[in-house]
Order: sequence, then C-alpha cells, then structure tokens
Amino acid sequence: MTMSQTDNTNQAKGFYKLSWLQRIGFGSGDLAQNLIYQTVSMYLLFFYTNIFGLDPAAAAVMFLVVRIVDVIWDPLVGTFVDKHNPRWGKYRSYLVLGGIPLTGLAILCFWNGFSGSLLYAYVTYVGMSMLYTLINVPYGALNSSLTRDTNEITILTSTRMFMANVGGLAVSAGIPCLVAALAVGKVPAETIEMALFMGLGSLPSFIFMPLVPAIKRKVGKKNMFYIFLSVAIVGMAMLYIISRMGTVKENIVLIYIAQFIKSTGVIVATGYMWALVPEVISYGEYTSGRRISGIVNALTGIFFKAGMALGGVVPGLVLAWTGYKAAEQSSTLPADPDAWFRAMLIFALAGLALLIFCFTQTKERVVMDEKDVKDVKVSDLWTEFFRNRPLRVIALFFITAFAMMSVGNAAGAYFMNDLELQTPLAQEGIRWLVCVIPAILLVVAMFIISKYELEDDVIDEINREIENRAKTE
Repeated sequence: MTMSQTDNTNQAKGFYKLSWLQRIGFGSGDLAQNLIYQTVSMYLLFFYTNIFGLDPAAAAVMFLVVRIVDVIWDPLVGTFVDKHNPRWGKYRSYLVLGGIPLTGLAILCFWNGFSGSLLYAYVTYVGMSMLYTLINVPYGALNSSLTRDTNEITILTSTRMFMANVGGLAVSAGIPCLVAALAVGKVPAETIEMALFMGLGSLPSFIFMPLVPAIKRKVGKKNMFYIFLSVAIVGMAMLYIISRMGTVKENIVLIYIAQFIKSTGVIVATGYMWALVPEVISYGEYTSGRRISGIVNALTGIFFKAGMALGGVVPGLVLAWTGYKAAEQSSTLPADPDAWFRAMLIFALAGLALLIFCFTQTKERVVMDEKDVKDVKVSDLWTEFFRNRPLRVIALFFITAFAMMSVGNAAGAYFMNDLELQTPLAQEGIRWLVCVIPAILLVVAMFIISKYELEDDVIDEINREIENRAKTE
C-alpha cells in the first residue's frame, strides 16, 4: 500500500487532519464561552450586591439554587444531545441554537431595569445557566467527533486551552478597565491595579502550560499535582500575610507577586486535571467494553458545577455573616449600572460572533452509530460513575478544585475594590474567601488526588490491552 493509499484509508476510518483555521475555529468556541460565562462567574455576584442591590445572603442562596438546577439539567441535556441529530450538525448546531438566546440572557443579567428584584435575578440567571449548558455539553463532545487521530486531538485540546485562557485574561483584566472607561471616560490608576491583579489569574497559563508535558515526564503525574497545589497554597498564604501588613495599595507589588505565585499553582494543577478525563474513559472501556465518552463528558459537567455550587454559595454567606456593606464610593469598580450593562453587551456580542465562527469551521465526522444512539439513557451516567473508581476520584477532585476557584474568583473583586473600606470582621471575611478557604480546599484536593490509581504505565497497559482486544474481534 502506498503512502497516499494509507492516508486515504486513515481518512476513511476517521483519522482526519485539520487545518489551522479549523483548529482555531474549534478553539474559538471555548474563547466565546469564557467571554460570556467567566464575566458572569467573576463579576455577577459583585454586580448583584454593589449595583443591583441584592442582599449577599439572598444572592448566595440563588447561586446555590442555580447550580442545583445545573446538576439536574446537565444529564438531561447530555442524553438529549446524544439521541438527536439536528440538521446543522449533531453537536455544532447548539453553538447557534443556544448561542443566540444565551447572549440575550447574559446581557439581561447585567441590566438594572428591575433593580433589587430577586425574581428578575432568578429568571435571568437560571435561564442563562441552562442555556450555557446547552452549548457547553455539545461543545465538549465536539472535540472527539472531529477526528480519531490522537495527535490531532492533542493539538485541538492545546489550541482550545490556549484560547480559553485568552478569554479568561480578557475578562479578568478587561472588564474592570472597560467598565471604568464606560463610566468615567478615563480609567483610574486603581482600576488598572485591579485589572492587573485579576489578569495575573490567567497570565501564568501562557508561561507554564506549554511546559507541563516536560514537567510531568520529569517528576511524574502525582508529584506534579503535589508541587503545583503546594505552590498555590504558598501564594495564598503570602496574600493573606501581605494584606494584613498595610493597605493593598501600599503593598501592591507584593500583592502582584503573591497573586502570580498562587495563580501559577492553580492554573497548572487545574489545567492538567482535564487530561485525566480521557484516562477514565479508557478505564471504563477496559472494564465494561463500552467507550461512552459522551456520558463521561456530561458527568464532568456535573462535577465542576457541583463544585461551583459549593463555591458560589460560600462567598455570599461569609460576606453576610461578617457584616459586609457595599461601599458608597468605590475608586476601583464603578457602580454605574449602564457601564456594566454596556460592558456585558460588548463581551456577549463578541462571544456570539466567535460561536458562529466555531460553527462555520467545525464538522462532525466521527459520531455514534444510530444503533448506539438508541441505547443512550440518563441512567448510563450513574451506572458508569459507580462502576468506575478512577472516575469517582476525579469527580471529588473536580468538585474540590472548582469550589476553590469559584470562591477565590468571586471574592477577588472585593479584595481589590473595597477591602479597607469594611469593618475589621468583614475584612477578615474577604481574606478568608481569597486565601484561607481556597488553601484548605487545595489541601483536601491533594489528599484526593493521592488516591488516583491510573499512573502512566497503568493507563498505557490498559490502552494496549484495548487495542489487542479490537484486533482479535
């Protein structure tokens, strides 16, 4: 067989090679979701308490309710998506079908037209979150439907992570500056300081994530987790100590250094955890004979939203318990509702444009057979969960990690915006949200990952055995 014939055979079997435009097009989907959802995750609680006028405790309960709805909604969406084939594509259709209403509701979440209305906040936030799931679950399955080529999938995943971090950086650093510019026409120095602080939460990814394969080869999978989780804890301890030595502004350089150290540890550890998902999929195939990657992707959605549920309720409760009061005057994040609305409008419309671009550049070529689609049911999620021990381990790790990130991200705006304007008790509450509670959760995460049994040599042997079985059938 000639080289050309081999290439054609591989293509026919689904081992497709993609152009860089197609790879970037796929990654733009995650960039789009980050522009919309990260804005909501990082700044909606601040908007609700400081601009919209909700009580922190009421906002905390709402965040918990929304995440509970998500946990119920995710498996229903996953099952529906697997069982249906829309005209525009099995998975990519939802980028448009869900993207348009998602954009509208995300914008409405930051509209102050019904200021103080808890009902309005519930309707818009619950609706926005449900529509996000309708995009995120099919998008997660889109990767494996584009090609079977493992090298190509690696490139796709790397491209996706890079563009996701671009979105995270745009939101964390861009939103404070944009809101300030729209509100006062000139970005105050304090806002730039906050933008740098929030942006440092994403910046280390561009430095350290490309080094992860080499680091893992050098120290091993588990040791890499231990090292970077410890680095994150050190950064959190530094933030806590420095914030008690004087005002944030007085120690801003030290604050930046501590934030960079913390973010380096968090980004590497939580970024690499996604590489464990294909391993538990292979383990499930090894033990059951079924490679139900769609089911596992739906489960990971439940895991990280369960973590976000825990993380979402904690900040509001801590702020309420410590007596947090929104500052009447803020030099960092303006309380101009129109500025917040216009900023979300810009980011949401940019996200929609990127979702449409992703839709145009992707095409499902590797999907389940019709006979397999008919057998998909919601109960498959829990069957796989209970029989797949490594999956249960990463479930707990995902929950803990996302709870940590959710708590820290939501509290970052309070830490930089009005820490010194609060009572000593409220100040301590904010420090606990940014530093102490996330550090405790990372210690728990280290214990959880110590129970993960799929070392590299084990998973390699499992994959070889799966291939040998396929050859003999």
